[in-house]
Amino acid sequence: MNAYYEFFCPVKIIAGHAALENIPFELNILGVKRPMIITDQGVRHNKLLQPIESIFSAANTDITAIFDHVPPDSSVETVKQAAQLYRNNECDAILAVGGGSVIDTAKAVNILVSEGGNDLLQYAGAHHLKRPLKPLFVIPTTSGTGSEATMVAVISDHKSKTKVAFASQHLLPNAAVLDPRMTFTLPTNITAMTAMDALTHAIEAYTGLGANPISDAYATAAMQKITQNLLAVLESPLDAQKRLEIAQASTMAGIAFSNSMVGLVHSLGHALGAIAKLPHGICMNLFLPYVLEYNLSVNRNKVAELLLHIAGPEIYALTPPEQRAEKTIRTILDLRDQLFELTHLPRTLRETRQVSLSQFDEIVETAINDGSIIYNPKEANRQDLKNILEKAW
Repeated sequence: MNAYYEFFCPVKIIAGHAALENIPFELNILGVKRPMIITDQGVRHNKLLQPIESIFSAANTDITAIFDHVPPDSSVETVKQAAQLYRNNECDAILAVGGGSVIDTAKAVNILVSEGGNDLLQYAGAHHLKRPLKPLFVIPTTSGTGSEATMVAVISDHKSKTKVAFASQHLLPNAAVLDPRMTFTLPTNITAMTAMDALTHAIEAYTGLGANPISDAYATAAMQKITQNLLAVLESPLDAQKRLEIAQASTMAGIAFSNSMVGLVHSLGHALGAIAKLPHGICMNLFLPYVLEYNLSVNRNKVAELLLHIAGPEIYALTPPEQRAEKTIRTILDLRDQLFELTHLPRTLRETRQVSLSQFDEIVETAINDGSIIYNPKEANRQDLKNILEKAW
């Protein structure tokens, strides 16, 4: 445990079965008159904007503009287009309705419309924003990224062919609105994929070098909610209470890792996602058990403690203490097998059919330079990373 730590999360959480109905009131408190929605075509197609528009209409509040062209992997160009629409309509707040790409886009748009200009990349990196931005409300339609409660955004720069990260406390949204209605249409494979993303956030937050007592509390609660509800949600996608549990878990995991960071699963996942064009949640699912196994030599006790939160007190109590770490990893492997049976979520690099052995060196080189690696409890060199890739093959 760290002798010194900081914990920061000013995001207001508005959650429950009528959470959406509170948005006009919350915006009014902030003096917002001309909000703009940022979303994508998937949200449009699934008619998820309809309840929001109806609520605003009933409250005699206008939605001034809607930008609905956010791609799955958002870019600097997309951010500039959305910022221009915001300016053309003289908007004064942003509502992000969607998954991780939409939320990251909204955060980046908020940088441009608050700071002025179109040079987004000058704010890349950490702590280059010196003042609060425009009001930002996030309404997640997936349950995994936790972006509604983090101070980070990642945007692709097509010119340099890189993913650019932005980090600042000013990127934290004013509010995260968790309403289970917004996740009812989420396909089962994406539900599983994003839940494994959230589970990885929680586990790496708990086992990493930046862990602290408060982030641990959020992380362990997130683990419990995911492992207790995920399979039931996949079998009953319209179960509002269980959908809400998964949504809350995603936010809790986001709060945890925003304060204690992530580790080697994310370093490898960022690299694999960029090189093989795989969704982030799949990458997390591929590497999680093998990185935990790699880390055992330095944090066996922490990995053993995970068993209580992902398998429950009965299994934890029945497992001899010296076997709990391995049982934790076995439990995650079993969960992955169940998800594969239900949703065909890939468990190995081979099962993705998008990765080749010839890409390993490039993945290793990219991962070794990823910032997340410094928070992993065990140092890793290039050969270590290659060994993990081979185990995941």
